[in-house]
Amino acid sequence: MTESLRIKRLCLIGVGLIGGSLLRALRRAGVVDEIVGCGRNRNSLETALKLGVIDRIEQDPAKAVLAADMVVLAVPLGAMQSIFTVIAPALAADAVLTDVGSTKGSVVKAAERAFTALPNGFVPGHPIAGTEKSGVEASFAELFDGRRVILTPTANSSPAAVSRTRAMWQACGAEVIEMDIAHHDEVLAATSHLPHMLAYSLVDMLARRDDSQEIFDYAAGGFRDFTRIASSDPTMWHDIALANQDALASLLEQFSLDLQKLAEAVREGDSDYLKNIFTRAKQVRDEFQERGKSER
Repeated sequence: MTESLRIKRLCLIGVGLIGGSLLRALRRAGVVDEIVGCGRNRNSLETALKLGVIDRIEQDPAKAVLAADMVVLAVPLGAMQSIFTVIAPALAADAVLTDVGSTKGSVVKAAERAFTALPNGFVPGHPIAGTEKSGVEASFAELFDGRRVILTPTANSSPAAVSRTRAMWQACGAEVIEMDIAHHDEVLAATSHLPHMLAYSLVDMLARRDDSQEIFDYAAGGFRDFTRIASSDPTMWHDIALANQDALASLLEQFSLDLQKLAEAVREGDSDYLKNIFTRAKQVRDEFQERGKSER
């Protein structure tokens, strides 16, 4: 499928880590003729131009999408509706419109508010890839190699648009799957959003202690590994938490109850409880790791 893919003009709105890596990967695959980069930060766009990530700068989203056959939104979730509203009148009738947002229900609702009817070319998407770094300078072509990208087509998404979006991500080296919108948000709340909330909360709690400097001075590899994702973009994760608040709040409440049980077991010296939970968790984590190795 990737051999027949040809993108004449791709417009990327939001040229950061994910968007920049997408563009680098598509250039590596040789499937895109022209790339228009759009965003609010002129300096970031100039950097992307110098790096060869984009071919042209346009800061007006409505002008940026003109004559584009592929439009990708890589902006914070809180900015989706305003961007959809601006580009709606200028979007070509046959253009494919997709995004990289970490929640899909909020993106679809934003599009529904901006468009009279959801475009046939609209195919929500979410690459399950990233790092704790941000900015186009941190982008690299290999980010999506062997990683999954989830597409959540709407009832209006045309088969042709879904096919082209799938082919675009496959050209980046990704494995593409499709999922129901609500199910996507539930799964990602557990696998991605909850771990980020825990990492942010742990670092913030320790930072507010009187002995925080000593704690961080003696932090070892386990602490660094667990809290690495707390270096992620705060604005992006603020928007994700609010966009997926129902599923995420439910998981946080469930985790809080389990954490309280763990605290009681430690306080009471409940050896059996501690041994059981640690053993179960290790077994599940080891099996998860082995499956990951076999899939690569």
